[in-house]
Amino acid sequence: MSLQAYKTAATRAESPREMEYRLFGQVTRALMHASTVGADDVATRIDALDWNRRLWSTLATDCSNPDNAMDKGLRAQIISISLFVSRHSSAVMRGEDTFEALIDINKMVMQGLAGPGTAQAA
Repeated sequence: MSLQAYKTAATRAESPREMEYRLFGQVTRALMHASTVGADDVATRIDALDWNRRLWSTLATDCSNPDNAMDKGLRAQIISISLFVSRHSSAVMRGEDTFEALIDINKMVMQGLAGPGTAQAA
C-alpha cells in the first residue's frame, strides 16, 4: 500500500475529534521544533507560527458562524484565544517573546481533545 493510500485510509477512520487532535499535534511539534532553531532560521520559525496562526484563525472563523452548535461561551473563548495567538505570534516573529505560550495553549487543547484518562503526547 502506498503512503498516500495509507494516509487516506487513516483519515477516513478518524473521528473529527481525532483529526483535530492529530492536526494540533502536527502544528505543536512544528512550533516545538521552531523554538529550538537559531534566530537565523527565520523560515522555519515563520512557517510554524503561520501554520499555528492559520489553524487558530480557521477555528475562530468556524466559531463565528451563527450555525455553529457549540456553546456560545466556548465559541467566544476560542475566538479570544485565536486573537491572543495572532498577537503573540507577531511578538515571537519580532523576537520580543518565545514560543512557550503558544505550545502550552496547543497542548492544553490537545489534552481536552484526548479526553479524561488518555495520556497522549504532542
